[in-house]
Amino acid sequence: MTDPYEMHGSRVIVSVLGEDRVGIIAAVANILSANRINILDISQTIMQELFTMILIADMGQSQIDLATLKEQLHEAGGELGLKIDAQHEDAFRFMHRI
Repeated sequence: MTDPYEMHGSRVIVSVLGEDRVGIIAAVANILSANRINILDISQTIMQELFTMILIADMGQSQIDLATLKEQLHEAGGELGLKIDAQHEDAFRFMHRI
């Protein structure tokens, strides 16, 4: 059995929230792809006209750090009228542990 809090190295959680519009997934995927960040899992839905998405990605092959990724996602979010954030998987798990 694996420890749910073990280190996962280069995995990050990206979250997106805002008014639904065309191109949200493409915009986020383009940033990740341009930085050699692999999407491992993705879930998105519309909740009462709000677009919500969470994805897990692997930064192991990327040449940028998490702070730079967060800046790029924040900038794209501003252009699209969305809140986009990224955090290391270990921090996410620690904050959401039961």
